Amino acid sequence: MAEKISIREKVGFSLGDAAANFIFQTIMLLQLSFYTNTFGISAAAIAVLFLVGRLVGAFADPVMGVIADRTQTRWGKFRPWILWTALPFGIFGFLAFYTPDMEQVGKIIWAFATYILLMLVYSANNIPYSALSGVITGDQKQRSSLFSVRFVFVVLATIAIQGFAIPMVNHFGKGDSAKGYMITMGIFSVLAVLFFVLTFSWTKERIKPNPEQKQSLKQDISDLLHNGPWVIMFLVFVMMFIFLAIRNGMLLFYFQYYLDVPSMTSFMNTLNNGLGGFLEVIGLAGTNADAAGSVFGITNIFGQLASILGIVVSSVLVKRMGKRNVFIIGLVMAIVFAFMFYIVTPSGIFMILVLQILFNFSWGITMPVPWSMMADVADYSDWKYNRRSTAIVFAGVVIGLKVGLAVGGAISSMLLKWYGYVAPPAKVAWLAQTPHTVEGIRLSTSIYPALAVIIMIGLLFFYKITKSKELQMQNELAERRKVSGNA
Repeated sequence: MAEKISIREKVGFSLGDAAANFIFQTIMLLQLSFYTNTFGISAAAIAVLFLVGRLVGAFADPVMGVIADRTQTRWGKFRPWILWTALPFGIFGFLAFYTPDMEQVGKIIWAFATYILLMLVYSANNIPYSALSGVITGDQKQRSSLFSVRFVFVVLATIAIQGFAIPMVNHFGKGDSAKGYMITMGIFSVLAVLFFVLTFSWTKERIKPNPEQKQSLKQDISDLLHNGPWVIMFLVFVMMFIFLAIRNGMLLFYFQYYLDVPSMTSFMNTLNNGLGGFLEVIGLAGTNADAAGSVFGITNIFGQLASILGIVVSSVLVKRMGKRNVFIIGLVMAIVFAFMFYIVTPSGIFMILVLQILFNFSWGITMPVPWSMMADVADYSDWKYNRRSTAIVFAGVVIGLKVGLAVGGAISSMLLKWYGYVAPPAKVAWLAQTPHTVEGIRLSTSIYPALAVIIMIGLLFFYKITKSKELQMQNELAERRKVSGNA
């Protein structure tokens, strides 16, 4: 019988993803706006930066996977890397949102250097962390529970970024967004370092490769390329993060330039009155509040709370229907609500709130599933080829994540350029855009990114690890580990 995973260990493991998301969510959601409006570099330069920086990180992933699989310490293969990279992760996460006093060329060099270094540290941290999920337990029920707890913490970190980052920037900056970003990211970076240390301290590696398994990079890569479920999941991750990079990167622009400011102000004042003036106390309502930033934060808070409900529902559905089918259902629901952002009128603030809740509930259903499926893909490689290389399996798919972010980030930057977006001057928070630009922002928040989800859904019909196959692999691998004394 598999060792039961304690709540403490589930929380410890989950804190690692919360830590990564303090930086990761900020990159996806705010960095495009930060680079254009606060840092002051061109959309064309940002497109190249996102493409190059994220592809550098992507190519670092398999190298890190090979290194992690071959790491031997008394703490295990993967946990030490989470500890060793904790402080560098926090430092570069902070520096990527720091604004030095430089000319345009110096700023571009600074942005490239700090962003690429952050991507490299992210690889050194996230590949071992992702692989850790595949070796904590081999039991399918405990694995699903582990991932459900993990993504509740991801949502809580996302609430902190999506709900409070912009209000924090406004509060600490008091009109100077560069100062606001510096203090805000300093806080998030310190929390990230602390959480990574707790992840290292509170987790345990239980599943180990067969001691007779010989290390062979050539064989690892061959197994990977012949692993059909891995190939499908690689492509799924590419499409998923193209979607997230475009939609999340453009979402703040949608609130700033499409939605009606008086309607947002009225919405926030009504909500503030219903909460007894609390929102005014914390700076989200009142005469000096940033209406777009406040509505952006509030709708994301409610949306992310709905994600937690979606994660809970996902866990129940997976037990009955299997991971692939639940993933498809969640994606179909999410794409419908993503499309509907295009038809909302500028004054339809309440409708935006409803759609954000419905979209995030649907996305919450999907959130734990692909990562749990990846642990199954690692099991599949072990089961089919009698070789376990957990980190290289996860690294291969995280390459897909990085490629998706690179392509999606470059696309979102170029969409701004193609539709004629003009960044406001220094120290100015907002500048009116042409109707053509606003139309591009609407399309980039809804229709364009949703096309990637349609491709994802099609790919998943070719994924062949069904619920019955999961249980077959679990039981047969458990028997092998007993025989080898590696259970």
